Amino acid sequence: MATASTIILGTGSYAPERILTNAELAKLVDTSDEWIRTRSGIRERHIAAPGEATSDMAVAAAKAALIDAKLAAADIDLLIVATVTPDQTLPAVSCSIQHKLGVPTHAACFDLNAACSGFVYALDTACAMLSSGRYRHALVIGVEKLSSIVNWKDRTTCVLFGDGAGAAVVGISHEPGVGLLGTKLGAYGDSVDLLCIPRGGSSNPPSAESVAAGDHFLQMKGKEVFKIAVRAMEEAARDILEQQHLRADQITLVIPHQANLRIIEAISQYLELPMERFYVNVERYGNTSSASIPIALDEARRAGRIKRGDITLFVAFGAGLTYGAALIRW
Repeated sequence: MATASTIILGTGSYAPERILTNAELAKLVDTSDEWIRTRSGIRERHIAAPGEATSDMAVAAAKAALIDAKLAAADIDLLIVATVTPDQTLPAVSCSIQHKLGVPTHAACFDLNAACSGFVYALDTACAMLSSGRYRHALVIGVEKLSSIVNWKDRTTCVLFGDGAGAAVVGISHEPGVGLLGTKLGAYGDSVDLLCIPRGGSSNPPSAESVAAGDHFLQMKGKEVFKIAVRAMEEAARDILEQQHLRADQITLVIPHQANLRIIEAISQYLELPMERFYVNVERYGNTSSASIPIALDEARRAGRIKRGDITLFVAFGAGLTYGAALIRW
């Protein structure tokens, strides 16, 4: 009997209807369409509607993934949600999603916070748990409502982020040579202050002063993050290729975290792979953190960019600073 492997059975994604363009942002802060495009490659981003919660976006993406996988919510016994913007601090948003989606009460449900690397971390976790034999089908969701933690007066951050959700249904296959080939995860914990929300946690509880100072919004030191992001993504990609005894030119498609077009172009140069092998949609969504890779994955599959036998590389970095890479053969 062939060794069991974990495979992606279906994908889905969701983006809010409201689109916020660079021209509209230029009316809110001192910026311009040209300034944003030349520094990030972003032209527009989706913004959740009033009253539209993280769980609502996640459910929409999950429903599409289940349809694609030809499974029902009742088939899911493991639900992992990667997010930094849950509906509320407590309880986990995965439990709200479980209820709204109709996932059985015997399913294990939990959230995972690895910021923009979240989907890769969650996928690796799901695959490990499925490989234990104790679970059959996992629903892995990357979802963010970043518009809720962005300071719309800070032009260095508000122009970069958007809202959305992506989901994947993961199961077991006994077909040799397919599925998740391997992962590489890590973090630079000495750089936590480069991309963070300074207050609101147990070390700095919220106060009237911290709210007034805007310390509950996302803050970023862009130049420093850029340098570490490029290095971390390149090293993670090279490490996973070496681990699996593969060359970069054997990768059919790279799906990177959609943070910044310049970062993606730098990774393309370092890996000596043409940009044609990178799936890029940052111009339409901006940075959706843990949702960016699963949204891009779903779009790539539906556009015919991924075919049977192809090898796909996921590579990401995020606050922490976390990083991760995963290789999948379809």
